[in-house]
Amino acid sequence: MSYSKRQFVTAAFEEMGLAAYVFDLQPDDLQTAIRRLDAMMAEWNGKGIRLAYPLPGSPQDSDLDEPSQVPDSANEAIITNLAIRLAPGFGKQLSPFTLATAKTGYNTLLSRAAMPEEQQLPGTMPSGAGWKPWRWYGDPFLSDPVNPVKAGGDGNITLE
Repeated sequence: MSYSKRQFVTAAFEEMGLAAYVFDLQPDDLQTAIRRLDAMMAEWNGKGIRLAYPLPGSPQDSDLDEPSQVPDSANEAIITNLAIRLAPGFGKQLSPFTLATAKTGYNTLLSRAAMPEEQQLPGTMPSGAGWKPWRWYGDPFLSDPVNPVKAGGDGNITLE
C-alpha cells in the first residue's frame, strides 16, 4: 500500500521539525504543501522520473487523501525533497543530513530513470560477421522489427 498525499505532506513537515503533535497544521498550510508536492512530481515526470503519481488537472482538484501509487523506494526522496521546497516558506533551515538524503534519493530516482530504451534493429541491418551462408539458409539481414506495445505506469498504451 502506498503513501497517501497527506502522509507525504505530514512527513515533510515532520522532516522540517514541525511535527503534528507540537504544531497544528492549518488547512492553508496543507493546501500549499499539496500544491508544491504536485508541482514537484510534475517536474520529475517531465524529467523522465515516472512514478505513477496521479497528477491533478488543476490545483483545486488535488485530494489530500488520494493514494499516491508511487513505489516504496521513492518515499524518502519525495519526503525530503518536499521538505526542502517547503522549508523557506516556513522560515526553517534543514539539517545537512536531510539535504544529503534528499540528494541521494533524487539521484537514485534519476539513475533508475536513465536506463536507455530498448530498440529493435531495422530489417536492413546485415546479420554481421557471424552469418555464414553454409550454416544458415535464408536472408543475410535481420528480420523486420515487430510493432511493440509500450505502456507505462502513468500513461496510456501506445502502439509504435
